[in-house]
Amino acid sequence: MGNSSCLGVYIKRNASKIINIKALEEAKEEKYDPPTTNLDIINKNLTKNDNHSNNTLIIIKFKKKSEFENIIFEKNIENSIKSLYILKYIFSFLSEMQKLKIINYNKNLQKKLDINIENYQRIGGIYKVVQKNGKGKEYYNGGLIFEGEYLNGKKNGKGKEYYDDGKLLFEGEYLNGKRNGKGKEYCNGGLIFEGEYLNGKGTEYNNYDDLIFEGEYLHGKRNGKGKEYYNGTLKFEGEYLNGERNGKGKEYYDNGELLFEGEYLNGKIWNGKGYYKEGKIDFKIKEGNGKVKEYYDNGEFKFEGEYLNGERNGKGKEYYYYGELEFEGEYLNGERNGKGKEYYDNGELLFEGEYLKGKRWNGKGYNLEGIIDYKIKEGNGKVKEYNNYGDLIFEGDYLNGKGKEYNNYGDLIFEGEYLNGERNGKGKEYYYDGKLEFEGEYLNGQRNGKGKEYHNNGGLIFEGEYLNGKRWNGKVKEYYDNGELLFEGEYLNGKRNGKGKEYCNGGLIFEGERIFKW
Repeated sequence: MGNSSCLGVYIKRNASKIINIKALEEAKEEKYDPPTTNLDIINKNLTKNDNHSNNTLIIIKFKKKSEFENIIFEKNIENSIKSLYILKYIFSFLSEMQKLKIINYNKNLQKKLDINIENYQRIGGIYKVVQKNGKGKEYYNGGLIFEGEYLNGKKNGKGKEYYDDGKLLFEGEYLNGKRNGKGKEYCNGGLIFEGEYLNGKGTEYNNYDDLIFEGEYLHGKRNGKGKEYYNGTLKFEGEYLNGERNGKGKEYYDNGELLFEGEYLNGKIWNGKGYYKEGKIDFKIKEGNGKVKEYYDNGEFKFEGEYLNGERNGKGKEYYYYGELEFEGEYLNGERNGKGKEYYDNGELLFEGEYLKGKRWNGKGYNLEGIIDYKIKEGNGKVKEYNNYGDLIFEGDYLNGKGKEYNNYGDLIFEGEYLNGERNGKGKEYYYDGKLEFEGEYLNGQRNGKGKEYHNNGGLIFEGEYLNGKRWNGKVKEYYDNGELLFEGEYLNGKRNGKGKEYCNGGLIFEGERIFKW
């Protein structure tokens, strides 16, 4: 959200006569130009002689050009100021978006300033105005978010996208409104992808500028030959299909030793051999079946047990990153299913009983002192769950009912209702300092339905309807960080669409209907 400052240029009629160019030039000589600091030029007569004493006054209030949010003019500005020089002088302080916003419904101004509004297209409350053909720009809350080339109202050719804070997000080529061709993608100033979009070769990077993948793409997904990296070392090389490992490939330990070589299917090992870190054969798998060992990057066991159809099936064991036993028991279709035991990383028993589809179903839970902490029967019961260090992370009804979640520092982060172990129904989320962040409805673990969001200063910043965790449809209200109303109106598909009102400093600056066309 931006701040609530509404700064701009104001035109005030003081008499029937109109200021002329000479008077303006005389004012310049006396340094009555708009300041570049937080100053006001108010009620300054822009002439030296009495002949112009009753001329229109130009009142200018602003801090910095970059802080302009809204420009307010008299409706008859084109009649009040007939000098083209003065019009251009005033408009020189405005961004392209601000100019277009002012002249959008004013044909006389469009003609005087030689701007063909038909060459522009309004795209709703978020993207203000863009050019249909040729070069253009898109804005959000006064900030530039795209600049580049258009054809028939869609991005075509070269362009650049920006984050809300002005940092570069993407630069490259577009076709029919989508990234297509060569391009680069950035995050926090660091390159995360470079190559060809949709089809061709490319490279991916993490947020630390480390190379994580290089290879071939088809329809925007990894397809063909490629290589994966971790901390600068090769982790996998082989074939991909629809973004997953498919076909021949090899995996490596972080020291470069071979971990597995063979064939993959839908991202899973299918046929081949696994190796110890010393290079000896450790296991074999055929058509997704066999006794298999999985390893962490440091060479420690991650899992050892039985596979069927490329997934954990039968008996097996899981381990923590540094080799301590985490779980031992039975699996079905890759999930814990049947009898099993869980352990803290110090070896103490955490839970023993039965599992169903990866979740505890019947059994007993223990604290670090070995004392029974709770019991579960057919997925029901009052429980307390701990992380591997013994810190409480959940307490309440198991799977279904009410409960509370905590972070690793013991701070309450959620309280509400659950269904099948996921947030469902009414609930509240909290900031780490205990202040309310969100209250509303959930479905399948995500915000869905009516809800309200709050700033950590306690001010309401949004209220409306959610879909899959995102602000979506219905009547909504948005607020500045200081709690003042920014927007109230209708949303469609997560964007302002339909009737709405925009405010600044408590005053109405827009009322009407927005239509999002893209």
